[in-house]
Amino acid sequence: MRIKSRSQRIGDWIIVLLCAFVIFICLLPMVNILARSLSSPQALMRNEVLLWPKGLNFDAYQYVLKDKTYTWSMTWTAILTAIGMTLSLVMTTICAYPLIYPQLKGRRFINTFIIFTMYFNAGTIPMYLLLKDLSMLNKPIVLIVPYCLSVFNMIIMKSFFYSIPDSLRESAQIDGAGPVMVLVRIYLPLSTPVIATLALFYAVGRWNGFQDALMFMNVRKYYPIQLLLYNLINAISSIEVAIQEGFSTPGLNETIKTASVMFATVPILLVYPFLQRYFITGATLGAIKE
Repeated sequence: MRIKSRSQRIGDWIIVLLCAFVIFICLLPMVNILARSLSSPQALMRNEVLLWPKGLNFDAYQYVLKDKTYTWSMTWTAILTAIGMTLSLVMTTICAYPLIYPQLKGRRFINTFIIFTMYFNAGTIPMYLLLKDLSMLNKPIVLIVPYCLSVFNMIIMKSFFYSIPDSLRESAQIDGAGPVMVLVRIYLPLSTPVIATLALFYAVGRWNGFQDALMFMNVRKYYPIQLLLYNLINAISSIEVAIQEGFSTPGLNETIKTASVMFATVPILLVYPFLQRYFITGATLGAIKE
């Protein structure tokens, strides 16, 4: 094993320290929110909380967990995320897979047309009018179908498919396998890293999404958790609303805000460790060649 020189070891330590600093900067807001959610209202009013809770209490979490609005919104968001992620992966796959076949007529035009949509789109108002004409407004489907395909993710999957040797596809075709069988038996089993990576992208995007619900959904029953938090934070900032809702303890509204944020953030964070081993592989292999 080659022994590193002194300058190389110093360089390695500098990289480690830089990475540790970046990790600290990324974790700082989350740690601060957690500390504030577990602190007493009085400590928050005195602005004493930074990275460690002061006057430890769980009143805000008890309030959030007892409220059926939060628990249903969390359940609905999980259902929405699972359905949306599955549909998005299916749409991404069936869009990317045909484009790897050289004999596909108009392939270059289709590629150009799809990429064009990454940079130019009609905008919010035409989208609203279209969904209105399709009678999709204020229905659960409006949170699933309109944004079920990401062109960026499709390009990643298509590039990954390109990285699979053509000889595998050709040998399967010689044995009589059709395009669907080749996809199911060869490409999908070899694409576990990129599928897991895109699943994480779609799941995080759907879990954190609220703008589509804000614009296209007026039925409170179908509010995802992020829109519920958006409305809560805006409403609870008003003194009048806080009094009406019974937040009579000074500073309690701030702990409820932070507890609600943690309540909505932790579930999606728990998913990442299970997909992390595929994440780097999928994100890098998908960009090898076009």
